[in-house]
Amino acid sequence: MRNVLLVKYGEIATRGSNRYLVENRLIKTIIGRLADLPGYRVYKEQGRLLVVNEEGEFDYDEVIPRVVTTLGVTAVCPCTETEERSIEHLQRLGYEVFKSKYPSGNISFKAITKRSDKKYPLTGNEVSAAVGGYILNSDIEGLRVDVHDPQAVIYIEIRNSIYIYCGFIKAVGGLPTGSSGRATVLMSGGIDSPVAAFTVARRGVEIEAVYFDSPPYTSERAKQKVIDLAQRLAVFTGGVKLFVIPFTEVQLKIYESVPPEKITLFLKRAMLRSAELTALETGSLALVTGDSIGQVASQTMEAINAIDSAASSMPVLRPLCAMDKQDIVDIARKIGTYDISIRPYEDCCTVFVPKHPETKPKKSIIEKMEKTKLEGLEDMLKTVVARREEINCQNTVHTDSVNT
Repeated sequence: MRNVLLVKYGEIATRGSNRYLVENRLIKTIIGRLADLPGYRVYKEQGRLLVVNEEGEFDYDEVIPRVVTTLGVTAVCPCTETEERSIEHLQRLGYEVFKSKYPSGNISFKAITKRSDKKYPLTGNEVSAAVGGYILNSDIEGLRVDVHDPQAVIYIEIRNSIYIYCGFIKAVGGLPTGSSGRATVLMSGGIDSPVAAFTVARRGVEIEAVYFDSPPYTSERAKQKVIDLAQRLAVFTGGVKLFVIPFTEVQLKIYESVPPEKITLFLKRAMLRSAELTALETGSLALVTGDSIGQVASQTMEAINAIDSAASSMPVLRPLCAMDKQDIVDIARKIGTYDISIRPYEDCCTVFVPKHPETKPKKSIIEKMEKTKLEGLEDMLKTVVARREEINCQNTVHTDSVNT
């Protein structure tokens, strides 16, 4: 017998002939997260992954935080693995596992068995009845069976080996990083864009980010806030490449050349185009923004239509487009970006926002004005993109507490 970590994944199991590719990517990601811990290995186990320590005791406190924040993992189960398959052994082991978890008793419980090995002589229900009955009649006081709404559950999984555990820890789910291509996120220091980045990353997309820096109108602390947000996202993705584009010159040109109510529209178009130029160089397949329909003036349907044509060679993904603001805030709190986002340091959009922005622009008019009033803008964007700063934000927080 030994202590191991049983790792569950969700929709990966529904993949067809390429399922093994996604599984292997998830295994590689977990191995990378445990690389500095000696002796840990990851194996496939009939629709599960198994993390073992082949050189010593299993340190759950060190390993679990690294695995539950791995995209693609739905849950982890600290459990005992045994090769002995007799029902008498499973009864005794089930009792030991349950008592170590609930030594004081006085709790309702039930046993659940998953029998993936169909050659095992007893059915799942028979194993559950045998193990549950043994625990009920043991020296643990105050136990009662409740098959509908128990306070505790003991699980028995009969696979190549047998695994017994009480409860599991929910993880972030989704698909492993990089299994769905790469996208470039337009990252501000606000609440929405980091949530959009996480939401897309959770679908297996490798994310990189672009931030538009406007000194002296924005401070170094505003830039640091975005770096900290990227660092936080790296807890889930393993790393985020952040491109910081010097944007003051572009913003001043727009500010001086177009009517005040249209500044935000042209600014958003310039940002989208700059992000697209960056994405084309780095091999991204899409752009990502934190827009939510109707939340602000630049996120009306008319404004989105007028802005999107600035990026002509790739799709613009808006994973938050139909979310309520409170839904976005809830996710931000859950993934740990909220407290960073609410730091009181202005980003470039906030500094240059007009008092009365246009809410229902016409795309044809905006495109025509861009050609006549912003001559030379494309060359300017290429220049500032070429001067971008590249910051590699890596996951350095292994014992992180995440409310998954």
